[in-house]
Amino acid sequence: MPLPLLWMGSALIGAVLLADEREKRQQLERDRLLGKAPKYPVAKRAMVAAPSQWQKGLKQVAPIPGSIVCCYVFGVIEHTGIWLGDDCLVELHGSGLVRAVSVKRFLAGRTGSQIFLACNHQHQPLIADSVLTRAEQAIYQYREYDLFDNNCHRFVWSCISNSERGEEAVKGFNELNQKLAEHFNQAIYWDEMSISKLNE
Repeated sequence: MPLPLLWMGSALIGAVLLADEREKRQQLERDRLLGKAPKYPVAKRAMVAAPSQWQKGLKQVAPIPGSIVCCYVFGVIEHTGIWLGDDCLVELHGSGLVRAVSVKRFLAGRTGSQIFLACNHQHQPLIADSVLTRAEQAIYQYREYDLFDNNCHRFVWSCISNSERGEEAVKGFNELNQKLAEHFNQAIYWDEMSISKLNE
């Protein structure tokens, strides 16, 4: 079979799968509007609605200080932080420095377009007690950064749980979502942050 036909077939299959995922996301958003969306994790799936650049939600959410935020790094992996307010959030940079940055800086060199908030089934940001204080206190500290063992997800979880114990360590985004679901006793929905509302 000629190579162009294989490419066309692959593209067609990809388009069908993308359309199916988009329809599922839209149905989930309709269920959320009607109050029928899952409140608790479904079949041990902590994350009911993952952050997505392709399947947009029907609603953007304004951040609240202490909100858990994420963006994509080159569309492949997720980067997380804590929202401080006034166009500022705290992140663990790859250099090991915990720093306060603007939305523009948080997105720079990454996907560059969207930030997502960890929310419940009613589009309300999930905020842990004292997370804002712990995130602010961590600014300008250095951590021994490691992509797999001491990354942004572990930093965010340490701000939420107030724990650095090995058994509490979080290595990846899926594991962070599992911990968030357990901590908040809620299913996790990643909603697109409304950046326009920051200037109101």
